[in-house]
Amino acid sequence: MSYTGDVTVGGPADTREPLPGLVLRKLAVGPYDNNAYLLHDRASGDRILIDAAAEPSRLLELVGDGPLSRVVTTHRHQDHWQGLADVVRATGAATIAHPHDAEPLPVPVTTPVEHGDVIPLGSHSLEVIHLRGHTPGSIALLLQAPDRAHLFTGDSLFPGGVGNTWGDTALFEQLLADLTERVFDRLPDNTWFYPGHGKDSTLGKERPSIPDWRERGW
Repeated sequence: MSYTGDVTVGGPADTREPLPGLVLRKLAVGPYDNNAYLLHDRASGDRILIDAAAEPSRLLELVGDGPLSRVVTTHRHQDHWQGLADVVRATGAATIAHPHDAEPLPVPVTTPVEHGDVIPLGSHSLEVIHLRGHTPGSIALLLQAPDRAHLFTGDSLFPGGVGNTWGDTALFEQLLADLTERVFDRLPDNTWFYPGHGKDSTLGKERPSIPDWRERGW
């Protein structure tokens, strides 16, 4: 499959197979050009949706006819959960988020997760990485593969910099510290990351810019 990760609102999903039998589909939805990601384990039929951001009818079309076991919300901001209630109502999926960001969500969080927790996906799993700063409970999700790690970063990391901390120096320093310790110092350059908006990138492409991010403060 020829995957670019370059999707547009109203356009088709982009698809890749990061592991044999595990399908990833990326879809852009809503007025804020949010990315939603569906992971589908073919052998078990298990499906996880990351960020039911908007346009629930398109999200449900992305899910397809099979069961949706879980919806993970990467953080509390409304543009990342406007479709959550409708998707959960239609599928009965469990809801996952960090406790610090659970209260604003439109449905109860059935499975709160902390840093280091593991979310099962058929014979695979997603590791929760807590990245404080953009919001108190922002999380990333790590899928390990033999040749390359795959990281879903929400609004904590984008091509070109960290997520918005609204000029708050303490929040920026916390987010950059977490990204440095828990992501860049741990994962190799070929790690592919999938942000909450826009195009994908790799850690290797972004790593040389960390000193510039630190100097500019965002």
